[in-house]
Amino acid sequence: MTSYDTNPLRIGLLGTGPWAARTHAPALAAHPAVHFTGVWGRRPEAAGALARTYGVKVYESADALFADCDAVAFALPPDVQTAMAVPAAAAGCHLLLDKPVATTVAGAREAADTADRAAVASVVFFTLRFATPSAGWIAEQAAAEGWFTARAQWLGALYSPGTTSPYADSPWRRERGGLWDVGPHVLSVLMPVLGDVTRVTAAGGPADTAHLVLRHASGASSTATLGLGAPVRATGVGIELRGERGVAVLPEWSDVPGAFGRAVDALLESVRTGVPHPCDLRFGLRVTEILAEAEAEMKAQG
Repeated sequence: MTSYDTNPLRIGLLGTGPWAARTHAPALAAHPAVHFTGVWGRRPEAAGALARTYGVKVYESADALFADCDAVAFALPPDVQTAMAVPAAAAGCHLLLDKPVATTVAGAREAADTADRAAVASVVFFTLRFATPSAGWIAEQAAAEGWFTARAQWLGALYSPGTTSPYADSPWRRERGGLWDVGPHVLSVLMPVLGDVTRVTAAGGPADTAHLVLRHASGASSTATLGLGAPVRATGVGIELRGERGVAVLPEWSDVPGAFGRAVDALLESVRTGVPHPCDLRFGLRVTEILAEAEAEMKAQG
C-alpha cells in the first residue's frame, strides 16, 4: 500500500458548482498532504474553467479520473453523488462525500456496502464536525453525561424574495427542502452527544419547514425546526443542550474551506490507520434513514 506520509494522496474532484468552486477546490489545492489531480463535471465547460483556475487536468469521464486517483471528493447532488460513489469505491478510490449522502435509504446503503466490500475509507463532510470551534464543542459535550434535552433551530431564507444565494438554483434543495439540506447538520451535532435516534415524530410547517421531535438512545429527547423558506428577518441557527451541567450553546463557526481541509485530514488518517471515522458512510446512511422516516411521516400527514 502506498504510504501517504511520504507520497501525497492523489485526489480528484467531482462537481463544478458554487460549493465545489468556493470550498472543495481551494481546500484541495491548498492542502499540503494531497495532490489535487483534476476535475470532472457534468458540464464540461464549467469543469474546464475550474480546472484552469487551479492548473489541474480536466477529465472527460469520471472513470478516467478514478483511474488516476487514490481518492475522490464529491460536490454533486446527493443522489448523483451516491450513484457515482459506487463505481468510485469499486475502482479502489477512498471517498470524501458531502451531506446528505443520498435522499434515499437504498442509495446510501448501496454506497456504504460497496465501500465496505472495497475496503476503502470514507468521510462525509458534516461541516460542524470539522469547523472550529464547533468541532471541539461537540466533542466536549459528547464526553459529558447527564444531558436531558436539546433544542435546535436552523432556518434559512434561500427562497425568500430579495435573497441572492447561488444555492437557491439547486434543484434538489428546492425539491427536498430544509429537512434534507440542514437536517443533516443538526443530526450530526445531536447524535454524538445524545446518542442514536430511536424514535422520530415529524410535522410540516409553513413553506418547507419541518418540525422534528426525536428520542435518543441515552433517554434524552430533542426538537429541531428546519427550513430554507423563512422570511429574511426570521432566519437563524442555534443548538442548545440542557442537562445536569446546565445549558450549553453551540458556538458560531467560520472558515468552511478550512473545515473541509480538516475533513481531508480525517480521510488521510482513516486511510493510514484503517480505523473508520465517526462521520463515515455508515453514519451518513444512518442520517439518511432518520430523515427518510421523518419525510415519510410528513407525507402521510399530507
